[in-house]
Amino acid sequence: MTNIGIVSLGCPKNRVDTENMLGILGNEGFGIVANPEEADIIIVNTCGFIDAAKEESIATVLEMAEFKKKKCKLLIMAGCLAERYSGDILAELPEVDAVVGTGDYHKIAEVIKKAQSGEKPVLSGHIDDEIPEGLPRILSTGSASAYLKIADGCDNKCTYCVIPKLRGKYRSRPMEDILSEAEALAKEGVRELIVIAQDTTRYGYDLYGEEKLSALLTRLCQIEAVHWVRVHYMYPESITDSMIEVFAANEKLVNYMDIPIQHINDRILKLMGRKTTKEQITNLIEKLRSRIPDLTLRTSLIAGFPSETEEEFSELLEFIKSTKFERLGVFAYSQEENTAAARLPEQLEESVKIARQERAMEAQNEISAAHQRSKIGKTVEVLTEGYDEENLMYFGRCAADSIEVDTTTFFAAEDEVLIGSFVKVKILDADSYDCTGVQVE
Repeated sequence: MTNIGIVSLGCPKNRVDTENMLGILGNEGFGIVANPEEADIIIVNTCGFIDAAKEESIATVLEMAEFKKKKCKLLIMAGCLAERYSGDILAELPEVDAVVGTGDYHKIAEVIKKAQSGEKPVLSGHIDDEIPEGLPRILSTGSASAYLKIADGCDNKCTYCVIPKLRGKYRSRPMEDILSEAEALAKEGVRELIVIAQDTTRYGYDLYGEEKLSALLTRLCQIEAVHWVRVHYMYPESITDSMIEVFAANEKLVNYMDIPIQHINDRILKLMGRKTTKEQITNLIEKLRSRIPDLTLRTSLIAGFPSETEEEFSELLEFIKSTKFERLGVFAYSQEENTAAARLPEQLEESVKIARQERAMEAQNEISAAHQRSKIGKTVEVLTEGYDEENLMYFGRCAADSIEVDTTTFFAAEDEVLIGSFVKVKILDADSYDCTGVQVE
């Protein structure tokens, strides 16, 4: 049997593509191995969003190429970086035997067969094609949680972003196809569905001519075996009252919203091509917190955008301190080729961008620590994800924490706890990153 090993980099949307490739290859009779050393064929599903991601992707490809000196026969480069530079990869990276872009991942078995016959296939440029339905999938996030990708591509024209060039126009998946996959995942034991797209709030407009996220979330919450439904990447300008009501009305829909706002200064927001103003953002946050109890808000910000003044950055800093997001990430602006922002005058020095990113995160760290400490003495519901042999404690996440990006809750238990089960945990201690507690009845 020919064994396949896949390294998946970048965002959850890329992760789902990886899991689909695993499912396709498994159905084609290939073996799936976790250790690249055991693989006859290695696939690196790359990220190409910003410079740091590109560097990580290339470094990983070169690292995997070392296994060609041993067992590995073929090295395949897939994903966003493969799509972005598909015409140059084979010349620049001779270690690579085939290239598969973001619109062609479902043809991975065909690509491998061609590569096995001595060809060096390059498949790319199909980023606006319809999303294939009914693809098989092998989960890589454990058995309890799964990402549920409801759309691909993006129609927003943020000036700093290359996603539309890498993923194509916004294409919603048919609702029945999504629900069918969700039902199948629930039957496999998945208890938490994490709804993702580049912009989940735009779901349905292209297929149905109207907002359909509210209806989709309502139906996902009706799947009996699913305990939590979580939503990422809700663009602020598209959050409707009906969406808010769905959150308020459904217990399974965890009170957690990931709302990327990127900045708060009106001039910078306009330069970024964003569709909101400071007033609209602050009004939305006030509305959300008043209508959804115990809401956890996550956002992402960009520091050091071209021509950002110290005064405008200070405005962003004050906004962080006053708004007190429960979860927040800050990126230093990355000047990406072929974007409108890359051509703007007054590009800031890298040292300035990094310094501002660090200052913003320092402000947030104090807020995060205070938020974590506020949990001490409270009892929370935790999804058990594993057992830490070193600390002799179970660990998992509460509703306020999403997989891979937020904090972890460690807890002691008198009896064995099943992985994938939900338990009540009383929080006894907390730091900026983790909580520690004990299981209670």
